Amino acid sequence: MTGVLLHHAFESACVRLPRKEALVCRSGRWSYADLGARVRAMAGRLRAAGVQPGDRVVLVLDSDAPYAVALHAVLACGGVFVPLPPTTRLERLAFVLQDTEAAAMWVEERFPTSDEQALRERCPALRAVLRASAAGDGEAGVAGPDGAGPARIDEDLAAILYTSGSTGRPKGVMLSHRNMLSAWHSVQAYLGLREDDVIGLALPPTFSYGLYHLLMGLGLGAKVVLEHQAAFPLKVAQAIERERVTVFPTVPTLLSSLLGLPQLGQCDHGALRLMSNAAAALPQTLVPRLRTAWPRVRFFSMYGMTECKRISYLPPEELERRPGSVGRGMPNQEHWLVDAAGRRLPHGSVGELVVRGGHVMRGYWRRPQETAERLRPGSLEGEKVLHTGDLFRSDDDGFLYFVARTDDIIKTRGEKVAPREVEETIHEVAGIVACAVVGVPDPLLGHAVKAFVTLAPGATTTSRDIVRHCQATLDSHMVPKYVDVVDELPVTESGKIRHAALRSGS
Repeated sequence: MTGVLLHHAFESACVRLPRKEALVCRSGRWSYADLGARVRAMAGRLRAAGVQPGDRVVLVLDSDAPYAVALHAVLACGGVFVPLPPTTRLERLAFVLQDTEAAAMWVEERFPTSDEQALRERCPALRAVLRASAAGDGEAGVAGPDGAGPARIDEDLAAILYTSGSTGRPKGVMLSHRNMLSAWHSVQAYLGLREDDVIGLALPPTFSYGLYHLLMGLGLGAKVVLEHQAAFPLKVAQAIERERVTVFPTVPTLLSSLLGLPQLGQCDHGALRLMSNAAAALPQTLVPRLRTAWPRVRFFSMYGMTECKRISYLPPEELERRPGSVGRGMPNQEHWLVDAAGRRLPHGSVGELVVRGGHVMRGYWRRPQETAERLRPGSLEGEKVLHTGDLFRSDDDGFLYFVARTDDIIKTRGEKVAPREVEETIHEVAGIVACAVVGVPDPLLGHAVKAFVTLAPGATTTSRDIVRHCQATLDSHMVPKYVDVVDELPVTESGKIRHAALRSGS
């Protein structure tokens, strides 16, 4: 990896490997030379549209070549990219445009003209709206492949990534070039991605997990395959075979769907060498199934959050030895657990996870109060460390085990219940594909434990079966009072189950 800014590695790859295939997606197959030319052209168009260093550019694009072009073009002209999924509703899009005072927006060609006009009227800072079909137009003011262009340093912002906003207003996580490169270096150190890798991305690259794999892949000179049909697991499995994918990041919902495919054994995934899981905890019931399906693949279970990208990973050789663990932390990072008073806790304790490192965000965009709650003084003068708001248990060797978000803890009968422990127990029941446990108001209990589950095709498991299993396994206050079998669970674009939506019934 070369350069001090996030896009320099990609620019270097375009010079070193012009004829190599860089990107495979719906719009075609792109070499590094092709992709680099489009980036230079669009950087010129952005400058011609008045985008200045430090300006925010909101990207509302599909998982396709224009999105990869957009990321690097915004950075090449000194801007700050703000990615949003193309399914973003108009009100949320207007909020982000107003909140960031975005100078430009890049949308799909099919984006409604009426919506564009409405946004221009509501967002006076918005000077330009570009459409994906124009990705290759214009060469004026182009930055050279060596990264020449507006003077920027690694302390400058590279991106603002908005949290899902399942409760309250969404917050923009400010990440500098240094933040993102620090995370990149650390993740690269333990995953060991290579120039000859083929990275299969069925995850949306508008969110942190997919975004970093896209940036790392193109920065290393690897090939990235954008598979936009994650809702159809057979197509994903076939793409892994067809493109000889070697690296495949996944989430539990996608992994469970792949493992449930009757045709999975007929697919040749012999090139696959590395898989990873993040975004949500890996159900332990999936571990033996993934070992059977991909016996030679190294599988990393990981934990992170948008505010610092990644925090911990579990080495593949520890997957069975330490069930439920997400590891001990990644390189170039310090972390520890604290009690409610902020005191450090020894190994073997349960407490809030605190993280220190160059990958920790600069703060929440224009949210000083929320920033102060998360970023608190560290041991060094002027230093800020990240209080994650997540409860973890550590074992005697320092390996971490996720307990719950502090906001998700269910208080029932005067006792505290960690949803994940109940979810893991429910996953032991035959036929369960996905599960989410929440607390719902109850006049007698304060809150009652409620489970939502989806079943595999043909499964005959009933709510009563699930309750009986929980009664035989869990303490009485942890047994769900209600179990709803549903067709599907609400999930975010990044594959996380929306627990807040289940609690509110929305």
